[in-house]
Amino acid sequence: MNTRAIKYLLPCVVFVFIIVCTLGFDIKPGDVKFVVPPGWPKPVYKLNKNKLTDEGFKLGRKLFYDPILSLDGSTSCASCHTQWSGFTHVDHGVSHGINGLKGKRNSLTLFNLAWNKSFMWDGGINNLEVQPLGPMGNPVEMGTTLENVVKKLDTAKGYRARFYLAFGDSTVTGQHVLKAMAQFLVMLESFNSKYDKYTRNETGGEMSPQELSGLKLFRARCETCHKEPLFTNNGFENIGLTVDRQLWDYGRMAITNDPNDSLKFKVPSLRNIVNSYPYMHDGRFKTLMQVLDHYTDGIVQSRTLAKELRTPMILTPDDKKDIIAFLQTLTDKDFLFDMRFRDWRD
Repeated sequence: MNTRAIKYLLPCVVFVFIIVCTLGFDIKPGDVKFVVPPGWPKPVYKLNKNKLTDEGFKLGRKLFYDPILSLDGSTSCASCHTQWSGFTHVDHGVSHGINGLKGKRNSLTLFNLAWNKSFMWDGGINNLEVQPLGPMGNPVEMGTTLENVVKKLDTAKGYRARFYLAFGDSTVTGQHVLKAMAQFLVMLESFNSKYDKYTRNETGGEMSPQELSGLKLFRARCETCHKEPLFTNNGFENIGLTVDRQLWDYGRMAITNDPNDSLKFKVPSLRNIVNSYPYMHDGRFKTLMQVLDHYTDGIVQSRTLAKELRTPMILTPDDKKDIIAFLQTLTDKDFLFDMRFRDWRD
């Protein structure tokens, strides 16, 4: 090929490359495949009722990043769930929504959701496919309804074609909105941390003496609630926090109306915990050391306090450092920087 041909062809190649990236053709055959890691329990979510497809996943991803889901077009799911933090937010204690309004809870991380029996800090939602309805309908988060979202998507540029590719029907429906979002959310899997490689005896999983000490302490002190391999028991516990005098949040009791659930909140997974600060349902702790200090010195006794915390937890300063060293091994960089989950603006 002569120089003149290359001169005129090169801009065309660059243009095509830009278009491909813009359209989000980042998904190759086989990329949208759900994995159950060896030794993990059976997922709760029924994938056979919402078959994963490349186009369904990409539609769900686009919806996740699109602020069209909010009343005023200012707030997307990603506004409170950024990938590099484990799909939560780290710049403030509680979530911010439309019109600059503040919620009363810190956003939970989003990964390994197929194993979740319930969602939200209070467990008010019990199915992944309807989980988006919570923030969507919350007046200080997205402040809208699924019906309004469907109307906007039906006239928004490009969406009808995307629904056709995903579901064989260009009609935008609430069911298809939720199923597409579930296809994206269920693919947010995290199982490639140093800890995981250690348990699988793989290269990259070599633990230091301090990390192994932390793992031993963790299993002795923390694993009742943060059970391996998911690092949660999917339950709700009162961990002895004082009630925030501005938020007055009593957790699960607001859903069940059962006084026995007072001050109980969902036990979050500790995977990617180093990246997902601040901590607790109201984001009151900024560091992991503050969290451990709470467990040794800050527990408030009450009738619904978790039985494991009714006896003082003894940890030396070195013990705490070792536990934190272990918690750092739960960081899954493959997940946090997985290009499939980024905002492609497609």
